[in-house]
Amino acid sequence: ADLLIYGMGERVVQQVARALRNGYNAKLLRRIRQVAFLADESYVARLDPAATIRLHSYEECVHDKRAFGENFTVIETQSNLMEPETTLVEPTGDRYVVVTPPNATLTTEELDHSFDLPYERAPHPRYRGKGDIPAWEMIKFSVNIHRGCFGGCSFCTISAHQGKFIASRSEASILREVQHVCDMPDFKGTITDLGGPSANMYMIKGKDHRICEQCKRPSCLHPTVCKNLNTNHSHLLDLYNQVRRDTRVKHCFVGSGIRYDLSMHRTGNKEIDAINREYLETVIKHHVSGRFKVAPEHSSDNVLHLMRKPSFKLFRELTARFNAINNKEHLKQQIIPYFISSHPGCSLEDMADLAINTKELDFKLEQVQDFTPTPMTLATDMYYSGFHPYSLRKIQSAKTETEKKRQNIFFFWYKREFKSEIIGILTKLKRMDLVKRLYSNKNK
Repeated sequence: ADLLIYGMGERVVQQVARALRNGYNAKLLRRIRQVAFLADESYVARLDPAATIRLHSYEECVHDKRAFGENFTVIETQSNLMEPETTLVEPTGDRYVVVTPPNATLTTEELDHSFDLPYERAPHPRYRGKGDIPAWEMIKFSVNIHRGCFGGCSFCTISAHQGKFIASRSEASILREVQHVCDMPDFKGTITDLGGPSANMYMIKGKDHRICEQCKRPSCLHPTVCKNLNTNHSHLLDLYNQVRRDTRVKHCFVGSGIRYDLSMHRTGNKEIDAINREYLETVIKHHVSGRFKVAPEHSSDNVLHLMRKPSFKLFRELTARFNAINNKEHLKQQIIPYFISSHPGCSLEDMADLAINTKELDFKLEQVQDFTPTPMTLATDMYYSGFHPYSLRKIQSAKTETEKKRQNIFFFWYKREFKSEIIGILTKLKRMDLVKRLYSNKNK
């Protein structure tokens, strides 16, 4: 390929089109941000050394996992900058892959322009007569309100391709799309999701732009919520209220994942903390379809730290709040937690800890998954290399089918067919204390 566009491409596609207006022009195309291409030594030699990072070669990475890890840390750090200016160069054979810096986050006006284009809101005609399309049925009556995620979860690629900084649509643009959804012939009054990569990051950004310009953190929430982050959820509350006022909208659900560590963070500002408490109550009262989906992902502090997720204590607090709000509003709703087994660094003891914690909270898990390596994530780097690329600490991962199955069955500790196997695993580990906690009559 002559040119690769990476990330979200609205701005880049227009720049490429302008560069090609008078025919193919490699010189112009290679000046564009957020593209990659192959070049020779003479081209790379002319690049400004102060604005260029030479990565380990492809061949080095194949033979040395530490080199691969070092490349990852550079790429992740650069992709999380607000205004990156560095070109990345990776040798491969006698050529070089050149990756120009990404664009800055789209403005609200640019994002509105993209979302306000006259889309068909329909599957491609080639699918006609071929039955339902599950992915389309899931999103047909949903509305995307922003782009990007500053959560920085180690197993997630969203920040790699959408960016750490949030680009939000205007309220007017979102409400126009709500009207388009209401006009659809088979719309029956339910918007299935009013959200984004993380449902509650709409219009949230740093208080002091200059601090964000210097920031290299992969997550604004881990290990603690950044003091410069304005966590005020008032924009979301206003938006939800506007949508609920539409007489054609009977239900408006938030189906995207909610970062409860963001909405529950105690800022010390009484006004903002009150707004954020109101946000959680509003979602539970008006925007849950009977099942409130959140993603604690694990219970072990060791695993959660590697995942860049908050302590399980916060999920316990969320569960208590959820139950209190349901009782207050006379609602009969469930909280549905998502969990992952076999994440790098997760041991069988960690899975037993998860089983015990979910037992104590009276959960019988449904929404679970086994870790799947995903390109461009920290977790996959740890899984592949066997160490943490930043600290170089050794990280063990369950990789074989047998190892992964042994972790996964702890989700279903309550099923008779797994009881003897789980007891056998913990007995071999000499952890009869965990067996007693898991299979005692208390909280059965």
